[in-house]
Amino acid sequence: MADFVKSKKRVSLSPGDAVRVAREMLGLSQNDLAQRCKIPQPTISGIESGKISLGVERAKKLALAMGVHPAVLLFPDWKLNTSSVA
Repeated sequence: MADFVKSKKRVSLSPGDAVRVAREMLGLSQNDLAQRCKIPQPTISGIESGKISLGVERAKKLALAMGVHPAVLLFPDWKLNTSSVA
C-alpha cells in the first residue's frame, strides 16, 4: 500500500466565494437565499462579488438560512495548525 500523500490546495476562497459556493450547492438562486435570510438580493450579490463585506451578523443570517456554521463562510481558508495546539 502506498503512503498517504496530502492533496495540494488548488483554489483559495474568499468569504464571498464561500457564500456563492454554499448557495449553489444547495441549488438556491440569490433571490431564494434573500427570501430565506431577509438580506436584500443586491446585498448578497455584493457580498459574492467582494464589493460588500460579509461581516459577522450577515454571516450568521446566511449560515442559518443555508444550514452551515458561520465560520464556514467567514473563514473558508482557515487551517488548524495541530502541531501548536496543546
